[in-house]
Amino acid sequence: MAGIENDGRQVTVSPITRDEKLSYMVSNLQGVGARQRQEDSFAFVNALSPEQYLRDGLMFCVCDGMGGMSDGKVASETAVASLRRTFASLDKTGNIGRQLADGLIGASDEVFSQLGGGGGSTAVFCVIIDEKLYFASAGDSFLYLFREGRLIRLNSEHNLCHEKYLENIRDGYLDINEPRNDPETNALTSFLGMAGELTVDLSENAIPLLSGDLLLACSDGVGGVLCEKALKSMLISTSVAQMTKDIEESIITMNRVNQDNYTALIVQCI
Repeated sequence: MAGIENDGRQVTVSPITRDEKLSYMVSNLQGVGARQRQEDSFAFVNALSPEQYLRDGLMFCVCDGMGGMSDGKVASETAVASLRRTFASLDKTGNIGRQLADGLIGASDEVFSQLGGGGGSTAVFCVIIDEKLYFASAGDSFLYLFREGRLIRLNSEHNLCHEKYLENIRDGYLDINEPRNDPETNALTSFLGMAGELTVDLSENAIPLLSGDLLLACSDGVGGVLCEKALKSMLISTSVAQMTKDIEESIITMNRVNQDNYTALIVQCI
């Protein structure tokens, strides 16, 4: 299968239309930010070949290596390689969402085996087959659907902040800003390579895609930095290449002292 790894290129794919099926344009951005090195990894598979994505599906993923652990880059690269193998072996007649979730569990086991529990990575793992989106995720990376002017977060964050939100709601305490003001709540509760049981968010049912839809998968160096209002303003551009350029320019302009590595993938449905 044709694939694109994170070798620093920006990729834009020209669309085709076959039997009135959706076609796709993709673009990506990646930067180091204020870190010493890049520990995010990503991949597209079949994005360069319309014949292949129409026949076999389109896969894309973002894996954010955890810099506070032993080797985030090894963790994210190991995860991406494992997820590519999961996609290559998908049974398209089975429960695809569950297979993606199982793929994350397998990738987590590989990262743990590689780093002995000393390294980890988040993951957003997406597949489009027959104009339907399936996804699975673990950690705090982001997956958005931008449709008809609405930006919809599709996946949940696995961190103490999100757990505190849910706990507050259950207790009838609705100050949603309180957990975010506690720096300790940024700690992840689920990530690839962890020693305990992996919690996975997934699409049990396919999400039908429409012409004009945009999908944005990104690390928290993007989704945790740019607010949804800002992202929406950048996703109305006429080209996916311009969208990624605008996102990167916004991050650079903010010039945050502790800016994390940032990675974003955009898929436009046409």
